[in-house]
Amino acid sequence: MSDCCSGTRCALDVTQSRQRTTLRIVLGINAAMFAALVGAALYAGSSALLSNSLDDLGDALTYGLSLWAVGRGATTKARVALFKGGLIFAAACVVAVQIAVKLAYPHTPPADVMAGFAVLALVANSLCLALLWRHRHEDLNMSSVWECSRNDVATNLAVILAAVGVWLADGQWPDILIAGLLVVILLRSSARVIGQAWGELKHPHRA
Repeated sequence: MSDCCSGTRCALDVTQSRQRTTLRIVLGINAAMFAALVGAALYAGSSALLSNSLDDLGDALTYGLSLWAVGRGATTKARVALFKGGLIFAAACVVAVQIAVKLAYPHTPPADVMAGFAVLALVANSLCLALLWRHRHEDLNMSSVWECSRNDVATNLAVILAAVGVWLADGQWPDILIAGLLVVILLRSSARVIGQAWGELKHPHRA
């Protein structure tokens, strides 16, 4: 009698099980970090920190969708990735609006709050990036998750830089400039994820 789990199918089951485990862990981390960072961003009035918190919210939703997509067909994964790209784009738009508000109503955020929470987020997202490293080339679903996680680390480093700039300049411009840079990074990431997903939908293949 042949084993019901053998060869390629067995290896695929193991891979999908590992993907689910990793996604559950990073989902929990990002949900917790969003709750912490959005409160800090609203308290501090920091555009860069708000960008960081929205990035974590988008990632929590992304990881939840990615968890659902594990084991499904390539077309489903492409549609989920397309939605992820849309979430990244929406986050960029929200931050851009917040920058416009700050230009109209100037406010200098406290550098210590920005730096403290950005360092905390950097530790959390670096852990997520390390967990996702081995999955980054497995399929479109996991590669788009990897893209989001890499954005997080870049965002955290940028917020830390913004906090140092705010402290040195004693003004809001470093926060606004870094937030503007993050908008560009998010827009480019969104375009990359959407482009990959759209390409998969136009030229589908069986998973």
